[in-house]
Amino acid sequence: MGHNHDHDEEEIFGYQKVERYDEDKINGVATHYKDILARLGENPEREGLLKTPERVAKALQYLTHGYDIKPEQILKSAMFKEDYSQMVVVKDIEVFSMCEHHMLPFFGKAHIAYIPNGHIVGLSKIPRVVDAFARRLQVQERLTNEIRDCIQNTLNPAGVAVVMECKHLCMAMRGVQKQNSVTTTSAFTGGFLNNDKTRAEFLRLITASLD
Repeated sequence: MGHNHDHDEEEIFGYQKVERYDEDKINGVATHYKDILARLGENPEREGLLKTPERVAKALQYLTHGYDIKPEQILKSAMFKEDYSQMVVVKDIEVFSMCEHHMLPFFGKAHIAYIPNGHIVGLSKIPRVVDAFARRLQVQERLTNEIRDCIQNTLNPAGVAVVMECKHLCMAMRGVQKQNSVTTTSAFTGGFLNNDKTRAEFLRLITASLD
């Protein structure tokens, strides 16, 4: 990140929600987008588009800020020794990412579980790990595996399960144009991989309603 930043900050639940922009990066990307607008047949000098290149550049920097985050450190910052050894499930985690093939969004839900093996982690850290990997150019399959591997390698639990259900705008807006298609990916380790009953219990929990 550069030294000069345009930023807005607000304190939320003890964390700072910070939007900071590297001015050199923003200016460089914006210059290219001005040229792109012209090549698409638009007039980048008309009123409605004057600030569009800068806005797009800022949006792209925010949508890919996961490259600057170390997900393992997020988990390590809130690991606690605990004897609890039953499944811990965090479901319906919102996912927003960018397809690396067309740079169009995909979004949906992630459902994550782990079986503690001497350590637990603060529950709020799991969605933050998801976001750290999602805010990069991605494919859903790799994103699913990266989340699984990060939790497994950092917490060393007896098992990790990740299921992700997403809609892809590259499918809904172009190509096959199937607006309601949902892509589901999954990744398992340990007890979730080797024990059918454990995996079935996880799948039951993430599909069950609390009503």
